[in-house]
Amino acid sequence: IKFNSIVDPFRNKENDAAVKIQSWFRGCQVRAYIRHLHRTVTIIQKWWRSFLGRKQYQLSVQVARYTIMMNLYSAMAVRIQRRWRGYRVRKYIFNYYYFKEYLRVVSETNDAIRKALEEFAEMKEREEKKANLDREEEKRDYQARKMHYLLSTKQIPGIYNSPFRKEPDPWELQLQKAKPLTHHRPKVKQKDSTSLTDWLACTSTRSFPRSEILPPINRKKCQGPFRGITEVLKQRYKPLEPTLRVAEPINELKLAREELRRKEWLRNVNDNMFLPFSSYHKNKKYLPSMHLSSKYSPTSHKEQFRSENPKKWICDKDFQTVLPSFELFSKYGKLYSKAGQIV
Repeated sequence: IKFNSIVDPFRNKENDAAVKIQSWFRGCQVRAYIRHLHRTVTIIQKWWRSFLGRKQYQLSVQVARYTIMMNLYSAMAVRIQRRWRGYRVRKYIFNYYYFKEYLRVVSETNDAIRKALEEFAEMKEREEKKANLDREEEKRDYQARKMHYLLSTKQIPGIYNSPFRKEPDPWELQLQKAKPLTHHRPKVKQKDSTSLTDWLACTSTRSFPRSEILPPINRKKCQGPFRGITEVLKQRYKPLEPTLRVAEPINELKLAREELRRKEWLRNVNDNMFLPFSSYHKNKKYLPSMHLSSKYSPTSHKEQFRSENPKKWICDKDFQTVLPSFELFSKYGKLYSKAGQIV
């Protein structure tokens, strides 16, 4: 027992040392394993990130190549378009010799048209002058024919053939050449008859052209359900019967509404809201008339009565009525208190 008590402290000490060594070794082993894992993870991440970098770099290179090619193609297309447009403009649009020839032709055409217009204007002016001279000559001829009774005779000289003149007046010569004016009687037009006998005789200009009356033809009447010529002509020339849509005005509904509003306005004496004395009708809703509730308002009362305009008065006061006013009207709205009692 004594020996065991002496050996136990050394045994415990050795056990503790062994535990400490084992813990240190296991810690070193675990840390070495963790460092190994870190290195392997780092290698994996490095390879993966390098793969992603290469992919991204390849994409960026492709995009840069595509951009460079598109810029090159655009520059080449712009150069081709510039060359072609320059050639087209110089060849067809701003061709100096072509425009020079075009302007020369335009100026020649303009001169020819202007010359033709001037000749046409001169011709029209000559024709107008000739027409004016003809009208004046006709007017003088007509005047001479009207005044033919003023012509000189062998017995009595005319007013245009004075003995104190060396030469006769030109109107005297005009009267000698002119013929006297004769007045023709107006022909009386015969009224066109539109009777049934004229239709049957085919002499009415309304239905048939005028023609000679032919002799009657002796023939039998046609068999069958044929109507007589009188009935046929009556049906042909009967007056038109318009339909209801044509006979009635197009704004009939509007006129009916206006008539209804006018009648309502005439029937109503006072359309203002009436406030009674007691509170019996206080909660009852007031129903206005139809012509006030609609968008069409009635005629204003100011248009029916005389309006007062003090600016147009001759004196400072308004005119006085001859007859006294009604006492009942002067007390309207002043004889009732809020409580409903007469004052």
